[in-house]
Amino acid sequence: MSQDRLETSLDIDRRPTIEIVRIIQEQDALVAGAVAKQAERIAHAIDEIAERLRHGGRLFYAGAGTSGRIAMLDASEIPPTYGVDPSLVRVLMAGGERAYYAAAEGAEDDEEAAIETVDREVTAEDAVVGIAASGTTPYTVAAVRKANMLGALTVGITNVPSSPLAQHVDIPIVLETGPEVIMGSSRMKSGTAQKLVLNQISTGVMIRLGHVYSNLMIDMPATNEKLRNRAVRMVELAAGVTRPMAVQAIRDADGDVKVATVIARRKVNADEARRLLEEKPLREVLSP
Repeated sequence: MSQDRLETSLDIDRRPTIEIVRIIQEQDALVAGAVAKQAERIAHAIDEIAERLRHGGRLFYAGAGTSGRIAMLDASEIPPTYGVDPSLVRVLMAGGERAYYAAAEGAEDDEEAAIETVDREVTAEDAVVGIAASGTTPYTVAAVRKANMLGALTVGITNVPSSPLAQHVDIPIVLETGPEVIMGSSRMKSGTAQKLVLNQISTGVMIRLGHVYSNLMIDMPATNEKLRNRAVRMVELAAGVTRPMAVQAIRDADGDVKVATVIARRKVNADEARRLLEEKPLREVLSP
């Protein structure tokens, strides 16, 4: 992360509120461009991570402070969105779970804790994504270096090209977002860029693993009324049937959207739908 001071915000504490907002918004508008420049590396990371997960590996995010909390936000959304086991995407957080809610003094400097955690949790089949705006956070750098030693795939998300994190990973993703509106506040442009990249990585991986059909969350668990209504709509769209038919298919499938889609489209029972899905991907099952 740049340690330069942003010229346009030097007197932000004396500006009218509307000017404060506009300065922040002008800087936020630069983030998408910085992320777009890393499209090829992000795509490479997605393909490599998906390959690991396809063969039994897991995805770990490693971070401290703001970066770790942003990682947890992304990881926590994957199971309810795509119906995967919570253990598939995990976070190695400096200071442990307590650090999600409060600062854990000195935790980001604890290299030994990072090494011990990675040694205990990570295998050669896994992928580890280290996240640190500065690229120098000892915990995060130690985590990816240990992961490298174990043979795991390593990806780094940082804002500094020449940082240790960028230098010690298989796939560096460098987001040059420039100085923050408030100097050193990595929760701003740096954090926004990290969230965008993690959205892209986790979504891309889930697509590659078959948890999306067209642009539908076809493996989403229908655990409440809102999600049940959404599930019915997905069956309507994916199977090309009426709402009453979709409702009945969801009931027959015990809420499983993918199975319900096959029931509705192929006019089969739930057991036959599950058998077909064991043999072929959904798109092939639905094709004429």
